[in-house]
Amino acid sequence: MPFQQGSARTRQRTVLLVGIVVLLAALIIAVVLASILTHGKEEASPQMLKWKDRGTTKNLQEVILGRCYSYVMARFPELGDKDCLKIWESLKHAFIYKNPCNITSEDYQPLMELGSHPIPCNKSLFWSKTNDLVHRYTKSDQNFLTLEDTLLGYMADRVSWCGDPSAPGINYESCPKRSECESNPSSVFWKMASKMFAEAACGEVQVMLNGSIEAGAFRNSSIFGSIEIFNLNPDKVSAVHIWVMHDIGGPQSESCSGHSIKRLKYILEERNFKITCEDNYRPVQLLQCVNSPDHTDCRLCTNTT
Repeated sequence: MPFQQGSARTRQRTVLLVGIVVLLAALIIAVVLASILTHGKEEASPQMLKWKDRGTTKNLQEVILGRCYSYVMARFPELGDKDCLKIWESLKHAFIYKNPCNITSEDYQPLMELGSHPIPCNKSLFWSKTNDLVHRYTKSDQNFLTLEDTLLGYMADRVSWCGDPSAPGINYESCPKRSECESNPSSVFWKMASKMFAEAACGEVQVMLNGSIEAGAFRNSSIFGSIEIFNLNPDKVSAVHIWVMHDIGGPQSESCSGHSIKRLKYILEERNFKITCEDNYRPVQLLQCVNSPDHTDCRLCTNTT
């Protein structure tokens, strides 16, 4: 009898020890897995990096929603069926809790579809290195629309955003510049929006370039030179009008006969576009002259009799 009781106790101890060993093994596995997962997140997270560009705009949701409602309710009420809440949610899901150097076009595709709308023919105005001037012009002449005058461009103009894999999922301190990584939220967004804007162009289109830049008015690396120009549809666009603008009193580094403009014309001709080029398109130059009315560049007639 004592022998049987001893055997039973031994079996109980064995079962207990096996249970403890299994439990310890499970705990060790859980700790190892947690360590691996945490280590992976630390590697992917940009939390330890200080990016060179400004961080996410404060109150981003309110800014985007306010601009969206202003655009579809006040500026273009014909677009009143746009769902601004869905548009905001789509933008947020494109970048929140994501590494800001791993953003893809697929992330933004739902937003592009929600925010797209027709562009009237003959109204598309492209630009490069003329940001302030071109938008002063479209504000004074409603016959033209830049990308920033579309719904998507209007909402995102001068606004910044990027995510972080760690909570709260949005980086308000800094975001990466294009020079730090190509696939950052801002670059991917503007490339996709620019492509869509160019694809929608029809009739005669215009492009405003800066002829006072020493490096040349047309740059292959610009958004216009690398994306928009190649997404214009020759079957929809009848002509491309180039405006080479010079700063009032500034250097005239390049004109319509300059090297980079010749390169631009060649690209357009290869794609079967009709082309015109004009130095200092007068309606735009008159707008420049508002700030310098007495300058010699602003005289209506340069020849005297």
